[in-house]
Amino acid sequence: MMTHLPVLPILIPMVIGALMLIPPFNQVNAVQRTLGALASVLMLMISILLLVEVDTSGTHLYAVGEWQPPFGILMVVDRLSAILLVLTSVLTLSVQLFASSGEDGHGRFFQPLLMFQVMGIQGAFLTGDIFNLFVFFEVLLIASYGLLVHGGGKQKTAANVHYVILNLAGSALFLIALGILYGTFGTLNMADMARVAPTIEGGNLTLAKSGALLLVVVFGLKSAMLPLQFWLPKGYSAAPAPVAALFAIMTKVGIYSLWRVHLGIFGPEAGGLADLALPWIWPLAWLTLVVGIISVLASETLRHLAANLVMVSVGSLLLMVATATETATSAGLYYLVHSTLATALIFLVAGLVVNQRGKAEDRLVSARAMPQAALIGTVFFIAALALIGMPPLSGFIGKALMMQATLDAGEAGWIWPPLLISSLAALVMLSRTGSTLFWRTREGKPGTAEVHPLQWAGIAVLLVALLALVVGAGWMSEFSERAAADLFEGIDTSVLAGGVSK
Repeated sequence: MMTHLPVLPILIPMVIGALMLIPPFNQVNAVQRTLGALASVLMLMISILLLVEVDTSGTHLYAVGEWQPPFGILMVVDRLSAILLVLTSVLTLSVQLFASSGEDGHGRFFQPLLMFQVMGIQGAFLTGDIFNLFVFFEVLLIASYGLLVHGGGKQKTAANVHYVILNLAGSALFLIALGILYGTFGTLNMADMARVAPTIEGGNLTLAKSGALLLVVVFGLKSAMLPLQFWLPKGYSAAPAPVAALFAIMTKVGIYSLWRVHLGIFGPEAGGLADLALPWIWPLAWLTLVVGIISVLASETLRHLAANLVMVSVGSLLLMVATATETATSAGLYYLVHSTLATALIFLVAGLVVNQRGKAEDRLVSARAMPQAALIGTVFFIAALALIGMPPLSGFIGKALMMQATLDAGEAGWIWPPLLISSLAALVMLSRTGSTLFWRTREGKPGTAEVHPLQWAGIAVLLVALLALVVGAGWMSEFSERAAADLFEGIDTSVLAGGVSK
């Protein structure tokens, strides 16, 4: 049943994106939007099917062209990659619906760029080879360059220049690291590298360590780990609302890569390369969370606040990466799904606020009342409760799981305080933001802008997903435990004929 399913999350957005560049589908109209919506729904259905299959049958390996590893291109669908495929598909559907209200009409190529970025993100989650991880990174980054300046404007252009230059430098470091690792390991297949790692000695060991630490820099840049986080607030706050919502998962690709590479390859059984990144990740993760908290308290607009909340989530997740236990990885995975959905929702709400507040946009100043303040305020209130971590919403469950994991690992003394303070900072700023935007209004006639039904549809997708994360919290936490176990057990590439490996 799963023979060719693992490659479809890459092929579908690639084919649809290319089709959208060819007449008569290259015009922003109902046909192009319908095509994008159908592709988003199809990707969601396939990702759910993959998740169900790997949860019941085990990890699925797909050798492209039947070239066997370590020489061929290997796609790996385990529980970790499957749940992130579902998350990406949910986010894509939400963003595509929201943008189809007219936001995509501010530039000709929004819909195809969206497809190509999703192709890169899902390819990064599926690949079992570090070189192909680099390839998919480049695909998603090139698409993101175009999406960030969608609609034009000086602010977007300035943010994009910094974003592009920094990521070009990261790509160069990535290639250097790959060259070093290939020279020492003789392969870039992740499972094969995990097998070879304990055998590396002497001068090759020093080279391998330098290559592995270069990857920490690269993945730290992608995830916005301190001191490489300065691109995130400006870039995310300048992007159009649906683009910023999609970017909510971009930093999580960096977190996923740290899990996949530094726990899967350079984990506790890697001999002289074992856990070499953890002494660096520990302090940087803690500082990333602290700086995120300070930035949250200094936010001046709703979009800046949402971007800084992404940084807080990154710091929290990096602490789970550094803890490097199955329990911490499981808790981090649940929190990753929650934080991506909740911050994406805040970005979409910010888009609605900008449209309805006139010149004040989403700045935290008094302005005229919004014509649909009650409805928008209700969505904001739900998203805020989730981000603060109020029970019984998913934010509370995620933070409780992370706190329990760090308690079990004996690290609660210095991880609990920033985790709890981050919730307090979110409570203070989201309360201030909500009261300023929805209650402290000046006299005057409200504007006439109304929320488009497709914008409500995009927001509804995220609300339903957050609700499902609460209702299915038991199943999701158990699934996360099994996903973490998959990661720590590694992949057996010797079983390819049947396509399944447990």
